[in-house]
Amino acid sequence: MKTKTAILIFSNSAKEDAKRKSFSDSQLFETLTNDTIRKVKKTGLPFFHFTEAQQQGSNFGDRFTNAIQLVFDKGFTNVISIGNDTPHLKTKHINDAYQKLNNNQLVFGPSKDGGFYLMGLTKNLFNVKQFKNLPWQTSALKSTTLQCLSTTKITFSTLETLDDIDSFKDLKSILNSYKTVSKTLKTVILQLCISAKAILKLIVLQYLILPQQLPFNKGSPTLVTVKN
Repeated sequence: MKTKTAILIFSNSAKEDAKRKSFSDSQLFETLTNDTIRKVKKTGLPFFHFTEAQQQGSNFGDRFTNAIQLVFDKGFTNVISIGNDTPHLKTKHINDAYQKLNNNQLVFGPSKDGGFYLMGLTKNLFNVKQFKNLPWQTSALKSTTLQCLSTTKITFSTLETLDDIDSFKDLKSILNSYKTVSKTLKTVILQLCISAKAILKLIVLQYLILPQQLPFNKGSPTLVTVKN
């Protein structure tokens, strides 16, 4: 084995991602995944992509922990894990994590929502029970991890903070950022934003027009008494 470090892309298939996110668009997630794999290949490091087909466990913590353990079981001593929902992730971030693992037991890239977009760790640090019990998929993940690290002698390093994608608001934030994304991804995001605006306008228009289309009712008929 030429290298002791492997990359784990832990993300669902585009179809499954589209089901679980707050907006359903498999083309977006397919583009994100292809972009991520392209960046990973540029590092020259071995990598494994675990979709829902390879993941094992009843919750995210179990599935993520089991995936990392499987990579370690292949003989690697360092694992750098990433998802597919961070458009501003660059090959440079992965390479930086790779270099930092030479002098640290843990490296992570924090996301603005309180989680991580990248986590690199050594095999001797990996504790299955503790790892499973971290507050995965919550805004408390980063703060909890840092709090735990502050009471240990674990050496760690951090990368720059990036945005990930969970909602349409995140899509707009990605587009408005000074950081660049691939032309293909930018086109897909723009199309999604334009479609969302069009749907919103249609809903508003229907709401404004609907009252005018209803039959005009002046009230209950007046009782008329006819005298003989």
